[in-house]
Formats: sequence, C-alpha cells, structure tokens
Amino acid sequence: MGTKKRRKLIAGNWKMNKTPSQTKVFVEELNRRLEGVRGCDTVICVPFVDIPAAVRTAKARCITVGAQNMHHEPSGAYTGEISSQMLQDLGVKYVIVGHSERRRDFGETDVIVNKKLRAALGGNMIPILCVGESIEQRERGVTEELICLQIKEALSGVEARQVRRIVIAYEPIWAIGTGMTATVEDAREVCALIRAQIRRVFGAAAARSVRILYGGSMNAKNAKGLLACPDIDGGLIGGASLSADEFITIIEEAVQAGGDDEKPVPVE
Repeated sequence: MGTKKRRKLIAGNWKMNKTPSQTKVFVEELNRRLEGVRGCDTVICVPFVDIPAAVRTAKARCITVGAQNMHHEPSGAYTGEISSQMLQDLGVKYVIVGHSERRRDFGETDVIVNKKLRAALGGNMIPILCVGESIEQRERGVTEELICLQIKEALSGVEARQVRRIVIAYEPIWAIGTGMTATVEDAREVCALIRAQIRRVFGAAAARSVRILYGGSMNAKNAKGLLACPDIDGGLIGGASLSADEFITIIEEAVQAGGDDEKPVPVE
C-alpha cells in the first residue's frame, strides 16, 4: 500500500428512517459533537425527502450529504425516480449504488448498477458501490468468484483515473439485519480480495487510492477491530447510524485508526 494511509470514511445509510424535522435535530447534534474532527470523512445517506434539511443543517467540516439511490438517466418519463442532476442541485455529493436491498427487492442487475455508477461519475458525484454475497453463496464457496464478477460488471467502461473517485463497500448480505456477524478475518479477507481485483484490472495506483468500506453491521462494539485492518478504510453503517451516540463512537474509532489528513478526493 505504501507509506501513505487512505483517509477514513464513515457513511451512514439511514434507509427509510427519519423525517425532515428529525433529520434537522440529528444533524444539529452531529455538528456540535463533530466540530473540529479531522482525519475522517463523514457521509450521511438520507432518504430523498430529508436531503434539503440535511444539506441546510450540516455545518461541520467533515459532514457531507449522500443519497441512497438514483436513476441512470438525466431526465425523462421515469415516475418516482431521481436523477444525478437533481441530487447535485440539492448539494448531494455521494450516492449509494447496488445496495443489496435494491438488488433483492427492486430487481437491480449488475447491468443497471453499472449504468447508475457511470451516471454518478458523469454527474460529478462519488458513487458508493456495494458488493457482497448471500449466505447460500458463501456456503457454496463462490464468494471470491461472485465479488470479482460484481466488480467487473459494475466497473465496465470505467477508466483507471476514475476509480480513485469510487468508494467500494463490501456488504455480506448474510450479516445485514440478520443477527449474524462477519468476523474481522472474514471482512479483512474479502476487502483485500476487492483491492487485489482492482489492482488486476486497473493497476497498482488505482488499487492504492480506492477506499474500501465494510458494510456488514459495523457498530460501536466491533468498529475498532474492523477499522484496524489495512484494507478496510471505513464503514457503510446501517442501523447504528440512526443513533448519534453510536454513530459518533464509530467515527471516533475511525479517527483513532488514522488516515490521510489531506483534503479528500474532490468532486469535480
């Protein structure tokens, strides 16, 4: 990896939780308690209706607002959908693509995920690409094959210079909201695999730059061990991001784990 550490990133995925008024109160608390935090980027990926309140309220330097989904077309007859241009106009910088719940519940294929990822890059946003296996796939021993295929398909048509602006989140589907928890070794092994796949396809420079998050139920209790792994650069946090105390504890663990204090990768 070299001597320079990648800057840690903690992203909260609120899913379908919190109203705009609740968002305002929550972000005000984050502002107060994260004032002056350095060495870690914080992203809150909120429901569409909460985005204006989150953007208006976020004042701490380390807090950025993200979306949980977007359509791959810039505009058109897509009832109920949101484009990257709309998100940008609201002040959104990050967007989650390929989350397991979108794949499972809304039929998003690797082809659709690729379209969304390229649209996000084209719209000067930072995509958080989610990859991961089910318990059946893990038990069949196809985790490595599946993860490499998901990355290959999702990053089809993407140039090496663009990879540094992509965040990849490993989310073992079997450890999300099931009560099951991946071990630190499980997470370390797959995150290292992801970096190796990026190296094979895009080269060593891209592999050194890309930030890889763990997204399988990271919480205040297991964050320290996970964030100590050299190939885990942060977390995509679900339920724990809805509690200010727990979310901030995870951010504090990321700061303690260290990282590059330089300015994060810009959204051009």
